[in-house]
Amino acid sequence: MTRHDVAIVGGGVGGLATAALLAADGHRVTLFESGPAFGGRAGSWERDGFRFDLGPSWYLMPEVFDHFYRLLGTSADEQLELTTLDPGYRVYVEGDPEPFDLPAGREAARAALTSLDPASAARIEAYLDSASSAYTMATERFLYGSFDSAKPFLDPALVRELPRLRRMLTRSLDDEIRRTTTDARLRRLLGYPAVFLGGTPMGVPSLFHLMSHLDVEQGVLYPRGGFARVVETLVGLARAAGAELVADAPVARILVERGRATGVEVRGSDGSVTRHSADVVVGATDLHRIETELLPPEARDHSERWWSRVDMGFGAVTAMLGVRGELPELAHHTLLFADDWDGGFARLRGDTLPPETSVYLGKPSASDPTVTPEGHENLFVLVPSPARASMARGGIDGEGDPGIERYVDGIIDQVARWTGATDLADRVVVRRTRTSGDLSAELGAWQGSMLGPAHTLRQSALFRAGNRSRRVEGLYFAGSGTIPGIGVPMCLISAELVLKRLRGDRSAAPLEVA
Repeated sequence: MTRHDVAIVGGGVGGLATAALLAADGHRVTLFESGPAFGGRAGSWERDGFRFDLGPSWYLMPEVFDHFYRLLGTSADEQLELTTLDPGYRVYVEGDPEPFDLPAGREAARAALTSLDPASAARIEAYLDSASSAYTMATERFLYGSFDSAKPFLDPALVRELPRLRRMLTRSLDDEIRRTTTDARLRRLLGYPAVFLGGTPMGVPSLFHLMSHLDVEQGVLYPRGGFARVVETLVGLARAAGAELVADAPVARILVERGRATGVEVRGSDGSVTRHSADVVVGATDLHRIETELLPPEARDHSERWWSRVDMGFGAVTAMLGVRGELPELAHHTLLFADDWDGGFARLRGDTLPPETSVYLGKPSASDPTVTPEGHENLFVLVPSPARASMARGGIDGEGDPGIERYVDGIIDQVARWTGATDLADRVVVRRTRTSGDLSAELGAWQGSMLGPAHTLRQSALFRAGNRSRRVEGLYFAGSGTIPGIGVPMCLISAELVLKRLRGDRSAAPLEVA
């Protein structure tokens, strides 16, 4: 095996995971993170004894996490203290004071969903069965492959599935749900996972009904300490494998000579530039930034015209609230679904913040006493918004843009009215707001995207940006901007795909664990 000198640009989940796997495989790895802390979109914030995850909060696809850890000689159980949430989540529908809880356990979860529309029980069961088989097909045939070989597609078992796969790719998720149920609550429950894909139920292919396998069949887990703990394990494992992780080290340029990657230039706090030689470079930060800022024009795979057609999904307005006393009205995960379901998603394509709308609420203190001072709750509030890098920015303790702070005040009022937590605003003792403008400024997120390129048909699977440069030998990509896509599990897989590239492994299967 050739031992490479590897430079990784970006210390988010994709970069850290790549550093760990490549270092464990014997390569000399140095990772450069532009900010003071590692984690990227999976960052965290602490204030007055409260700890908040700033990004990912749903621990789904547990087998992907465990497989990644096992590639490094450990396991999810050894690295994390995992709890199964019961309920997996709670839902409030506008105008209905009675919440719906999705219980833990396959049979209980299925029964709860079919109880919302008993007349459609058979179709709902068939939908969930289809979700499970689609998930198996995706994990066995697509997620762990780089789509540069036709061999995996010639497998007879997959060939038999092609007519079904064609339907799932050409029909929207919302169309599939409408064929299953007419119940408005259930339509929202089955459609909301599209948000995890950076898209809308009307815009992502029905293939992604496989997401219902995750919460219904597998259940929703939580790692004690939150995703900050997941990031800690990645940092620890990467360093233990021999990778050097450098913070406050923004990469100014990826060096290319005669069509080959030869290293990176890193800018110091004093403005000086240091050259770091490498024969492999992995871009694990925003792909648009890599192409338009770090590479010379002749080394870019995509034109500005191509980028102008990319759907970067949605942005978000978020609020991290430290709350005095308890909030029994909220579960660990709570969703508020507005009546204007279709209109709410349509407004994400506009330029203004949506009015009273669908909201996600995370309350990890429901399961984890380590994230708050005693007698308090921590609350993460997320409202999908248009993705706009120019959006006014949030701040700490009401010091953000006045319009943003007023908007968050309105969302807090909405949460209080819909859930019955009537004195919520009066009990907030810590507050921080963030917007797409903050994501752009802090993380370099193009257009202020919350997650990365949406999983529309033309941005999924083999149509998504590839993980190897077509013009620069030795340049690879990891993270949410490339295959397989958005989310922490996908970023872990993206790291494995880079490892497979360096090994010359063109299979579509996960690597075998030693």
